[in-house]
Amino acid sequence: MTQITLETLIKAPIDQVFDLSLDIDFHKESVSQTQEEAIAGVVTGQIKLGETVTWRGKHLGVWFTHRSILSAYNAPTYFVDEMTDGKFKSFRHEHRFRESETKNETYMTDILSYEVPYGIIGNIINKTLLKQHLTKFLEQRNRALKKALENR
Repeated sequence: MTQITLETLIKAPIDQVFDLSLDIDFHKESVSQTQEEAIAGVVTGQIKLGETVTWRGKHLGVWFTHRSILSAYNAPTYFVDEMTDGKFKSFRHEHRFRESETKNETYMTDILSYEVPYGIIGNIINKTLLKQHLTKFLEQRNRALKKALENR
């Protein structure tokens, strides 16, 4: 199991950070380099507990389809999306939010845990390419969230 943990400080109230993090349209904009499109389930607007979204995007030069469900939700502090169908053996992304002391800043923590298929070959690809790619992907998304919310 591989785990990536990132913490991002965003100068915006917790409810705004939480809500924008669930927005399908914003996600598409924030990761446009992968040409991601929501092709089934919730394809626009805000996803809610128990709903699914199927994404199609280009990662590491290859087109992938990934379906996930919003499996846990406690506004405005926590939600989880988990893969229900895709190329990973498992894929779970926890999103945690907490207010700073000033209450106009939010600490957003991503905890992405996943397992790759294909045995030794999968592990080599993960260590040489995939983990770095997913980290950069999350960092780019977080920079876009930060920019959008701090420039309102």
